[in-house]
Amino acid sequence: MAEGRVVGIDLGTTNSLVAYMQGDAPVVIPGVDGSNLVPSVVALDPVPAGGGRPTVTVGNTARKALIETPERVIYSVKRLMGRGLQEIQDELKLFPFRLAEDVETGEVPRIRLGELKFTPPEISAYILRQLKRNAERFFGAPVTQAVITVPAYFNDAQRQATKDAGRMAGLEVLRLVNEPTAAALAYGLDREKVGTIAVYDLGGGTFDISILKLRDGIFEVQSTNGDTHLGGDDIDNLLLAIALDEIHAEHGVDLRVHPGAVQALRKAAIDVKISLSTEPVARFDIELPNGDRYQREIPRAVFELLIEPVLARTAGPCKQALTDAGITPEQIDEVVLVGGSTRIPAVRQLVDDLFHLKARGKRPHIELNPDEVVALGAAVQADILAGASKSTEEMLLLDVTPLSLGIEALGGTVARIIQRNSTIPASATEHFTTGVDGQTNVAIHVVQGERELAADCRSLARFDLRGIPPMSAGLPRIEVKFLIDADGILHVSAREQRSGQVAQIEVKATYGLTDEQVESMILDSFDHAEEDFAKRLLIEARNEAETILAAVERAPESPAWNQLRGEEQEAIAAARNRLASVKQGEDAAAIRDATLALDQATRRFAELMMEAAVTSAIRGKTMEAAGVDLGEAVTAPHAMAPAEFK
Repeated sequence: MAEGRVVGIDLGTTNSLVAYMQGDAPVVIPGVDGSNLVPSVVALDPVPAGGGRPTVTVGNTARKALIETPERVIYSVKRLMGRGLQEIQDELKLFPFRLAEDVETGEVPRIRLGELKFTPPEISAYILRQLKRNAERFFGAPVTQAVITVPAYFNDAQRQATKDAGRMAGLEVLRLVNEPTAAALAYGLDREKVGTIAVYDLGGGTFDISILKLRDGIFEVQSTNGDTHLGGDDIDNLLLAIALDEIHAEHGVDLRVHPGAVQALRKAAIDVKISLSTEPVARFDIELPNGDRYQREIPRAVFELLIEPVLARTAGPCKQALTDAGITPEQIDEVVLVGGSTRIPAVRQLVDDLFHLKARGKRPHIELNPDEVVALGAAVQADILAGASKSTEEMLLLDVTPLSLGIEALGGTVARIIQRNSTIPASATEHFTTGVDGQTNVAIHVVQGERELAADCRSLARFDLRGIPPMSAGLPRIEVKFLIDADGILHVSAREQRSGQVAQIEVKATYGLTDEQVESMILDSFDHAEEDFAKRLLIEARNEAETILAAVERAPESPAWNQLRGEEQEAIAAARNRLASVKQGEDAAAIRDATLALDQATRRFAELMMEAAVTSAIRGKTMEAAGVDLGEAVTAPHAMAPAEFK
């Protein structure tokens, strides 16, 4: 593969994915274990016996540590991105995350994992690095550029935190794309779309609703709304809370003092939720620390009553998005469902009711895997930016800013400069003047939100315009220009037109990382590059070994096993035993050699299994039908407030 490949990344709350364009279609890149989904879980291994820096693991390997060492594991970090100490207190009540003790108000929160401390962007950077490695392994070439998706309702702080994470992971983030928009791009490939689409995205930690116009290859977001604190995690927490209370009442065990047991119970709650998407009843069955068993059946009807308040919270943003777009539900031509939580039947029923689908003979789009569709759309956008494919060269994406942006004016009011749902990239200018005679310096306060008073909006930045010639109040003419780039990042400049004095700033959100912090983290990764690389090779070697050993353990269950000669079975057993003996060692090369030896020993067995699969697929079927089966098996100026003057 040629260098310079641009990939699309869905940095998700629960799972993350990386994808690329294969010909005219987007495809998800699998990890070493063959899974398309990389759990957004990061773990810090125990300190090595000889000392040194502990290894950081990501994905399925890290998720295994949740039960044994939950204090060294973090998940759902996306819910902490770009948020301050006060904003994350509710999260910390539900998750076993410990804040570093020396964090002060106004600083980036840092989470303690074992002996080390990490900011949310640092944790996300580890996930992005794993996706980057997966892509580089797949292509056999470096990957340095990416498009990353974010929830449509992510504010400037959260977007900046995402870009910071990309930089720390060694990626040039070409574009941040709203997740619902990415989903629309993915669905826009396989058929010509003309009309209005609603994208209902209920993921692990966030909910987004976007109304899009699709016409002649142009994707334009008409409105967007949502909730950055609503998703499948909330459903998991409801089930978890019920189970914790019942266990305490019936068995006298407070699992909250047993973090590992809580994580085992959380996994059971997630399994119950998933089962109830297809089964009428699901069951908790888990052993407690005191030896008792907690067993409880959850009928789907009870589950739906339990989660009704959570699902109902998605209705308000949907109605508001329709109002903002100036349309009725009947004017929605199609609805696209995104996010794993949309597999829940009650969610699909709610969507049907909100958009009057069944009455109009329509169904929501679920053709693409709801867990993968955002990553697939990111790959499309990456291809558009790279100009790498004829299939996307005619496409144009127009996104919107989810919240209004402005500055504080006289009396603490907000003078909006860019309105909510303005198409981006966007630029707007407003003129201001002074309210005090002889004023030479002006401090400009940039805010974000829909409230009328600046005190009720989110403060994004403050900067000074200095050197204004002293004039009577009302004479200076200060031009303030807002520019939102394609990533949704805000640039603000101020110019006094009479004197030509200029000041400007790229808005770094209140809880974003400073350039110095980002650069320090990048340098730190360089300092440990050789050590980290060696540890990564060892971890990958062990992962590959575990995968092939698990497959070989199941080999005797296959009819093809009995077709092997005795010496072939003995060779496989010997290679398996050798790999099992070296797997836990520290020599990555030895593990890889043993893995290769076992792979070679099982090649004839694999061929026999494939022949059996082909025979089974074609028996009694046409060639076309068999091909389908085999494919499935294998694949007037405002006055500035006096308080603003110095």
